Amino acid sequence: MTVLAQLIAVTATMVAGGILFWFLGKNPFEVIRIIFWDPLFDENLSSYARPQLLVKAAPLILIALGLSLGFRAGIWNIGAEGQFIIGAIFGAGAGLAFYPAESAIIFPLMVFAGALGGFLWAMIPAILKTRFNTNEILVSLLLVYVAELILASMSLGLMRNPEGSGFPGSRNFRSYPSAHNAELIANTGIHWGVITTVFALAVACVLLQRHMLGYQIRLAGQAARAARFSGVNPAGLVIICLGISGSAAGLAGMFEVSGPSGQISIDFNAGYGFTAIIVAFLGRLNPIGIMFAGLLLALTYIGGELASLRLGLPSAAIQVFQGMFLFFMLATDVLVTFCLRWRSRMAI
Repeated sequence: MTVLAQLIAVTATMVAGGILFWFLGKNPFEVIRIIFWDPLFDENLSSYARPQLLVKAAPLILIALGLSLGFRAGIWNIGAEGQFIIGAIFGAGAGLAFYPAESAIIFPLMVFAGALGGFLWAMIPAILKTRFNTNEILVSLLLVYVAELILASMSLGLMRNPEGSGFPGSRNFRSYPSAHNAELIANTGIHWGVITTVFALAVACVLLQRHMLGYQIRLAGQAARAARFSGVNPAGLVIICLGISGSAAGLAGMFEVSGPSGQISIDFNAGYGFTAIIVAFLGRLNPIGIMFAGLLLALTYIGGELASLRLGLPSAAIQVFQGMFLFFMLATDVLVTFCLRWRSRMAI
């Protein structure tokens, strides 16, 4: 039934998405072909699109892996977008502080700073949750808007490029080799963020299946009362899960700002933190499922940009299409969670 529910969700998404594209005056079959087929199999595009698939998928998968641990334990971090931003600011700040020095230690320092930034930002809802029993959903979400204001302030103030003719934004890391997250193999899309994501996938699999912490996370999510009786510390679990998810989001932000994005700017954040929530649930909070869901969502990003370019399709329509996917995937969970039975009305 789990497999059948997923097939129903995909079919329903295609039908509903096709109706949406038809209302927008586009050929539904052409749009879906451009989104899902052309980036992978069109000879004129594949040399660009395939490397971009890893570039887009890596931050989504990395953030979703961190979020999935908390979600499994019933700890709802909805503010990964803010942690992504703060991690990028910390990482970029660590690199720019040494400009124009060249040293092999600068990039590792940026990695540490990015993870630390995301961790510290996630500790705000974690501490408020454990000390004052606040709602981590609201606190983490509202902190996203605070992070966006900090990002704008940094782009216009402290981190603004002094040689940028007054335009907002930091120096471009592509011109700073010691701080640039460049491709490790040309034309593959593989950079240190992709390597870190693969490593995080392996760690998540081992953690959930072979480690005591993974057992405690699963137990807390399935039976919170039983978890307390078995010695699980709820406050400690909140700190650990939010800390891991914040660090993962911060790392994703650092790898993005030092690589594909290239600089701190007002519009740096591309919604990866929010989209990663979709990836986590599409992957059923399972590391392997998250990997495939991240690749699929990355494909919709690339195909959506292509459809916008070729057909003039609004970018918001692609976001609605992604939202439909999550909606139908969660809606069909009723077929897995409950047993549906048809029966006639009993006579009174």
